[in-house]
Amino acid sequence: MTKNMRTVLLRLAAIVVLALGATSAKAGNNLALKTNLLWDAALSPNIGAEVVLAPRWSLDLSAQLNAWTLNGGRRWKHWLVQPEVRYWFCESFGGHFLAAHAIGGAYNFGKLPWHKFLNNDLGQLRDRRYQGWGAGLGVGYGYSWPLAKHWSVEAEIALGWIYTRYDVYPCAKCGTKIESDRSHNYFGPTKAAINLIYVF
Repeated sequence: MTKNMRTVLLRLAAIVVLALGATSAKAGNNLALKTNLLWDAALSPNIGAEVVLAPRWSLDLSAQLNAWTLNGGRRWKHWLVQPEVRYWFCESFGGHFLAAHAIGGAYNFGKLPWHKFLNNDLGQLRDRRYQGWGAGLGVGYGYSWPLAKHWSVEAEIALGWIYTRYDVYPCAKCGTKIESDRSHNYFGPTKAAINLIYVF
């Protein structure tokens, strides 16, 4: 994914968030801004916006970006966008909800000390670099707890599928490709969130 394409996608995400806010203000509905504390702890800054569409329906749009190399040459660079439709059992922004989401993004991973996760061999991330893109779908369940008039916390877990295409390089900093245009289908968790939320 080129730098120009990333810039266009990030600008598009910003326009969607602003449009959601304008729609919410006109309709008199609630708008929430959020950050996923789990991704923040993993050094991946993120932001999300959610707007009420109907009494029990809302639309959430989250995005994250990690653009740096970690200590020891480790790479965890990526960006992703995750739009999600939610159905609330009681009312929006409170209690139980079910969700369906799409996910898309690009990544550049390498020299990471991982092994195996849900039958996916991640051990090669220690010695090789993987650069590519992925897109998929998932379904989830969550719960939101109010903390104060404008503040709340929500937890969500989702499972789904991600299709990815990538190139393989022999080490984290090497530029010589050893495999090209490989593909992989991932099945497993597609979202884990503990969101800190401000509701307008």
